[in-house]
Amino acid sequence: MMIEKTKMASLASAMTETAVKGRSPWADARLRFFRNRQGVIGLCLLAFVLAFAAFGPLIARFPIDEIDFMVMGDIARDGGPSFANGHFFGTDDLGRDLFARTVLGTQISLAVGLIGAGIAVLVGTVYGAISGFFGGRIDNAMMRTVDILLAIPYMFVLILLLVMFGRSLVLLFVGIGLLSWLEMSRIVRGQTLSLKGREYIEAARATGVPSRTIIRRHIVPNLIGVVIVYATLLVPNMILQESFISFLGLGVQEPLTSLGALISEGASTMSYGTLWQLVFPLFFFIVTLFSFFFIGDGLRDALDPKDR
Repeated sequence: MMIEKTKMASLASAMTETAVKGRSPWADARLRFFRNRQGVIGLCLLAFVLAFAAFGPLIARFPIDEIDFMVMGDIARDGGPSFANGHFFGTDDLGRDLFARTVLGTQISLAVGLIGAGIAVLVGTVYGAISGFFGGRIDNAMMRTVDILLAIPYMFVLILLLVMFGRSLVLLFVGIGLLSWLEMSRIVRGQTLSLKGREYIEAARATGVPSRTIIRRHIVPNLIGVVIVYATLLVPNMILQESFISFLGLGVQEPLTSLGALISEGASTMSYGTLWQLVFPLFFFIVTLFSFFFIGDGLRDALDPKDR
């Protein structure tokens, strides 16, 4: 009888320990994200777009710059979407396969969004963390510099760079990224100001830990949640900016293309009865934007400490 009571007590103790065992903040955030319907939908949409960009070249029947002279006579009649001739999305106005070009446009638009957002996040996080941590005159000077740069028309500067130095894909990546870090730096600076007064920061200072180490090991890791959420919302903004520049004809050069350039071409020829030239690039453009917006909203709710 005593043995059975001991076993029951041990089992109850184990169950209690398991019940009170906590989850890490990241595990908790992951669970709450996957309970968010919009976040999961956004993740599925993004997976679809990434799969299309990754495996689309394996499915395409034509290179991006090959002209199909069989449909050149009447694009509106012969150049529509067809599985029989291998033009799954039809052809553009020059007889080139629109499926292959939409795959390439999706790849370039995603690359611009991800690389540009990565550059903006990196520069803005470091700049804002340094400004907020040191404070005083350093913070004042750095933030006034940001205010001055924010007063300069961003799109005008980027267009001017592309006109002066030529339409380059690398310049487009770097230009969009380096001119979009300003808002990120202000957000990070505000979060840093609220973090630097915490007890563990004061303890690190009291024990003589260098400022750069405190920023690297204590400030920046605690900003990851805010940075991730803002980055997911920054990517579609980058894609929109690149699409606007390509719509103006200042984006990537032929034979390369982007979703913005394809939308511009489709919009200019849709009155001739070639609506597919606009519909397919616009579809992947909208799906890409919505996926990042949904993921950003889901991450914001999952990482919000007030909802825990």
